Amino acid sequence: VVDDGSWNREDVAPVHQEFARDPRFNFILLPKNVGKRKAQIAAIRCSSGDLVLNVDSDTILASDMVGKLALRMQDAEIGAAMGQLTASNRNATWLTGLIDMEYWLACNEERAAQARFGAVMCCCGPCAMYRRSALDLLLDQYEAQYFRGKPSDFGEDRHLTILMLKAGFRTEYVSDAYAATLVPDRLGPYLRQQLRWARSTFRDTLLALRLLPGLDPYLTLDVIGQNLGPLLLAFSVVTGMAHVAVTGTVPWWTVLMIASMTMVRCAVAAFRARQLRFLAFSLHTPINIFPLLPVKAYALCTLSNREWLSR
Repeated sequence: VVDDGSWNREDVAPVHQEFARDPRFNFILLPKNVGKRKAQIAAIRCSSGDLVLNVDSDTILASDMVGKLALRMQDAEIGAAMGQLTASNRNATWLTGLIDMEYWLACNEERAAQARFGAVMCCCGPCAMYRRSALDLLLDQYEAQYFRGKPSDFGEDRHLTILMLKAGFRTEYVSDAYAATLVPDRLGPYLRQQLRWARSTFRDTLLALRLLPGLDPYLTLDVIGQNLGPLLLAFSVVTGMAHVAVTGTVPWWTVLMIASMTMVRCAVAAFRARQLRFLAFSLHTPINIFPLLPVKAYALCTLSNREWLSR
């Protein structure tokens, strides 16, 4: 258990002392706050197992989750595997419910499709298992990531996954290995989280492009689609607003196209998940268009910013 230089260490000292008496626990108290990546590396270097499971402080694991990931890792060609993420507080607000559905789609559409072709492009940080022999090869590179001459302090999960793929290992998704994580329950923290994630995605996409020729052609299509899709949506919104400004009329074909694509996607998700609640995921479209597109544009313009944003 790594304490990443908590500013309130005196307040959490009783917790340290209580668990320090349990031989199953080993506490690493870093002298100053140096970021999640350094804390993660400190834990990896002090551990000894053949497999390393990274778990965030707000993650709850299903009782059989570790066993299911370990079973998949018996294949020596697999360097990392992730389970299915859910929101532990999905019933707290309307936003947490939408994020829970967003996680389901990200895991069971995006990651599941990528795994079918041998390369999950981002093994999520809250519950990802790694092969120690692979980590031993990559840890120095992982620790020394720089962007425009500055240390990179976020996007750990995506960067480590790409290093695994670069070293020739496969990455996997295990759909029946469940973990629940705490998600933002208000729009402000959610947008700050998305800003940090967007910056790391843009940074590591440049590194991932070099990998694509050696991977299945589907993954090239996937990476292009994920980066081109938001640009096309932004272009549609901007041209629609320009149409309203110039002609004074609403471009109904654009509105209907976006609405119909949203409903098709939500209906397919509702059918696959056997849950009607996914029809309500259509509410995520206006969030995606109005707050998130500007956030992603801002992220692209501020890639060198190192702020964690959520502390």
